[in-house]
Amino acid sequence: MTPLTVQFAGLIPTGGGEWVLILLVLLLLFGGTKLPQLAKGLGQSMKEFKKAAKEDDPVPPAKEELKKPDSQGTN
Repeated sequence: MTPLTVQFAGLIPTGGGEWVLILLVLLLLFGGTKLPQLAKGLGQSMKEFKKAAKEDDPVPPAKEELKKPDSQGTN
């Protein structure tokens, strides 16, 4: 495990009972009509984040860009 995983291992609930309790608290705080909207927004933001992370990856240049014309002007 990475140090970050070890650091937060005790803070994140992993059992089924804890997740049910968290969902009930969210239901009480936001109501039944707002929860689907929150989940949809969370899903869209994760999708955008993944898309932006992929766009930042360096892309190798195309073959046409690798072929540079001679400095004398002849091909």
